[in-house]
Amino acid sequence: MEFPLVKAAPADAVSLGVPVFKGETSGPGAELDAGFLSERGFEGKAGEVIVMPAEGGGSVVALGMGPRDSVDAEGLRRAAALLVRTAWRDARVATTLLDAAPAGLDRARAAQAIAEGASMAAYRFGRYKSKSEPCAIESFAVVGRAGASVTAALERGASIGAAVNLARDLVNTPAGDMTPMRLADIATEVAQRAGLGITVWDETTIVKERCGGLAGVAQGSTQPPRLIQLTYEPAKPARTTVALVGKGITFDSGGLSLKPADGMETMKTDMSGAAAVLAAMSVLAVVGAKSRVLAFIPATENMPSGAAVKPGDVLKFRNGKTAEVLNTDAEGRLVLADGLSLATENGVDAIVDVATLTGACVVALGPKVAGLMGNNDEWTAQVQAAAARAGERVWPLPLPDDYRRMIDSEVADMKNTGGRYGGAITAGLFLKEFVGDVPWAHLDIAGPARSDSDDGYTPKGGTGVAVRTLVEAVAGFAKPAVVPSDAGVSPE
Repeated sequence: MEFPLVKAAPADAVSLGVPVFKGETSGPGAELDAGFLSERGFEGKAGEVIVMPAEGGGSVVALGMGPRDSVDAEGLRRAAALLVRTAWRDARVATTLLDAAPAGLDRARAAQAIAEGASMAAYRFGRYKSKSEPCAIESFAVVGRAGASVTAALERGASIGAAVNLARDLVNTPAGDMTPMRLADIATEVAQRAGLGITVWDETTIVKERCGGLAGVAQGSTQPPRLIQLTYEPAKPARTTVALVGKGITFDSGGLSLKPADGMETMKTDMSGAAAVLAAMSVLAVVGAKSRVLAFIPATENMPSGAAVKPGDVLKFRNGKTAEVLNTDAEGRLVLADGLSLATENGVDAIVDVATLTGACVVALGPKVAGLMGNNDEWTAQVQAAAARAGERVWPLPLPDDYRRMIDSEVADMKNTGGRYGGAITAGLFLKEFVGDVPWAHLDIAGPARSDSDDGYTPKGGTGVAVRTLVEAVAGFAKPAVVPSDAGVSPE
């Protein structure tokens, strides 16, 4: 889909999307018939849509925006998505949405939001269907004042939307096809296209490099694990370095702590963190990120077999710490421990990890809000602000020091489960053991990684959540002050 910036709606546009504000339908503009809208009860509420025939052919699509003073970037995203869904079969579409941006909203940011919403709404995963109906829109013309910054913003928004759709493709692909090796192959392809550096460790190197958490989880599967490392170097020498770590469990059976059958139905989505990190890395050059960025993706299946890690076994991680595995279904933190250790020892200025980590976070925050934890208030505030700009919802959860004893082990440095209560928090405290003093934020996306229904620009299935947050966090990165702690063990 292309996003040309035009001064007037092209004559060949089949559908023209026009914003209508609540309470202003009496005079919405020449393109719309106010009487027609009123007769059909159209009030301009956010999410309302009605299609009217246009003079000379084609259609005018009235897009409800809600009250004018409530419109923000997210409202523009959702309105653009609504237009795409309504004009799904039309090759050429235009919209005057850009002029609906309030005076307080940067025009370039508004244009980016429109392109993001349209790009993401045009996504459908039809690879395995004998018949599918992909979006027919080829051109989504944005009517507005011409300017280099707005044109660049449309390109940026389209690229970020494409990155989200890449993550969705990775998550939606069945685990039989999206193995750790296949994920590594795709990462290599993405790295080549995006100009990223890449190193992939195989199962032998993973053991040699003392990544005992990843190796331990992987030992129950016939599919060999991979540890994917990506590097983004900005055009000018970077003064700061950020690390992204993504959980890449390509299928999670629970291991010997086997999930029930219905609990496994959507477990191909357990690599959503890895998908978000890879997709975000793919677009950093387009957004002009000025920081150097390292990505670490530990990828494996978690399967039961005679070789699988057993409850009570002890694993030793890259940073030298050990954990007693009491629940093999709490495996995400085990592989992330090695990824976080690698990030920390690379001397980065901040870390974000992304993982479908705990059902407890879904219980606490529901299916549409991610949990945010960390060891540095300044950095977690940056990540939360980035999520707000991206239109993704996160909510801070605490990491109280006195809860740490909930993961004390009789035989190791810690155990991999803290029991029934506070599961999202104790998982965060486990991960905290592997970052030392480095400013670190943890996004638990177990809820919003998958949608059970179409919602705005998000279709049913993998959502690609956190891609936009990561891109925003990296693009706007400011080095946070380090808060000293006594955490961390040096690698042997």
